[in-house]
Amino acid sequence: MNSTGYFSHRACLKHEMGLGHPECPERIGAIEDRLLITGLGDALTRREATPATTADLELAHDRMYIASVRGLTDELREAILAGGPGHRQLDPDTAINEHSWEAALMSAGAAINATDAVLAGEMPNAFCAVRPPGHHACRDKAMGFCLFNNVAVAAKYALERHGLKRVAIIDFDVHHGNGTEDIVAGDDRILMCSFYQHPFYPEWPHASAPNLVNLPVPAYTKGMAIRELVEAAWLPRLDAHRPEMIFISAGFDAHREDDMAQMGLVEQDYVWMTQQLMQVAQRHAQGRIVSILEGGYNLSALARSVEAHIRVLADV
Repeated sequence: MNSTGYFSHRACLKHEMGLGHPECPERIGAIEDRLLITGLGDALTRREATPATTADLELAHDRMYIASVRGLTDELREAILAGGPGHRQLDPDTAINEHSWEAALMSAGAAINATDAVLAGEMPNAFCAVRPPGHHACRDKAMGFCLFNNVAVAAKYALERHGLKRVAIIDFDVHHGNGTEDIVAGDDRILMCSFYQHPFYPEWPHASAPNLVNLPVPAYTKGMAIRELVEAAWLPRLDAHRPEMIFISAGFDAHREDDMAQMGLVEQDYVWMTQQLMQVAQRHAQGRIVSILEGGYNLSALARSVEAHIRVLADV
């Protein structure tokens, strides 16, 4: 069997939301640099993403919303040619440029490609280094730097296109994955487990569907407290659900060096969580995991944390 997959696309570097925006192309560059200087990149099976289709996106999103993002991108291109501004705001935090549509298709496409490859046995698991991120994107609107919900699209794709019966989504981003929740709440084929800083962005009513394991935690929560919650709340539910595949919304902004939030995790906490998920995947899912980048805005902490996460996936 091949090594852990690494899926990305150069289009992900072309999407940007304005000078000084924290969700910037340099995030991918920092990860790539870390993989290069540590040699970890040589241990991975690199694949270039192909774009998601509209039919793929419709597994998780409203058709009119998808069309509106494409239409706004087309309008923006025409405006730029006429000397207009290079960005269009979709919400106070989220903008598009002329390359955002392609980047969003490649981000969702990477998650789908990784799902196909892992289910085909071409690789044991995979990491998708993509942007824009996805877990705030709701069924019918963009939010919080996110256009399309990459992890929800991939999870629905595994169920609908590959015929899996049960999957799990794990979200360890510091922000509540409200968009994913909006899409999967009440679908008992999908167990979603998350923790997140609360109160914090987004201000979103927490759903209480039986397939959701929400763990809101206060600011300044550190790794040992998170480990206890994972052991007490996530792992029993995951074992009871017996997922045939695990999808990870891999945000690294709960790191203590990330000033976009106020939590206290370090690299070893991401190592530990990844190890626990690997063990669940070995018990129930033939080891199958697809991890998809979400947040993480301190470039050094992001790169080190992604390296630590991938090292566990790749067993190196």
